[in-house]
Amino acid sequence: MISMIPKNMSVAVLNLPSAKRYQENLDKLLTIIKEQDDKQIIVAPEVFLTAYDYEHLSTAAMFSAKALKILKQEVNEQILVLTVILEEGDGFVNQAVVIHKHKIVQRQNKVKLFKLGDEDLYLHAGKKKKIMPFEIEGVKYAILICFELRFKELWKQIEGVDIVLIPARWGLLRKKHLEILSSALAVMNQCYVLLSNSSDDDMASSSSIISPNGNRVIDDSAEVIEGVVDFREIKKMRRYIVMD
Repeated sequence: MISMIPKNMSVAVLNLPSAKRYQENLDKLLTIIKEQDDKQIIVAPEVFLTAYDYEHLSTAAMFSAKALKILKQEVNEQILVLTVILEEGDGFVNQAVVIHKHKIVQRQNKVKLFKLGDEDLYLHAGKKKKIMPFEIEGVKYAILICFELRFKELWKQIEGVDIVLIPARWGLLRKKHLEILSSALAVMNQCYVLLSNSSDDDMASSSSIISPNGNRVIDDSAEVIEGVVDFREIKKMRRYIVMD
């Protein structure tokens, strides 16, 4: 319930490229976490730590598992959202992870793999039913990973949440699509959308904080986009325009 939570939360979405050396990416993320210690939520781009390093998936998965242990030690009161390549069963997955108070409080494997990027050739898809709302300290969240933003049936599954978290690695050629879809989701669901996208040369950037009425905080020249989730705005929109 919105009445159970603070009036606002300070948040940051990252707009970063991935370096070839995995450790550089982890060091960068750890630095930002410390610098942004006043932020209650930080969202990093999809597979930021390793990118889609298909030629070295085993190495990427081992590094990601090690990095999660380090991140769990560092992240206390904040909520950190990122996706990582992990080994699962007889293959690999792209898993969204939410870290809070030194624990992983939510895991969600990417369901809709992007065939144009060969994701389906290297990764196993998650189960659609796992895309569902979850709650942390009275706030209702949901995660959509990059390409999943395009699927209207997934929007239906996450109706009613306060904040949609979107780690993405969305291509530059479809930049306008990313901005339109993320804004539409915020307006349709009358919620905040926190979008963190890669800023690699061939990626769209467009990392942004989008309010229930479609206002967007965005700066493609910045590595960190800062803003506030105002829960009064959510409450006001849902009272003003009742979606029955």
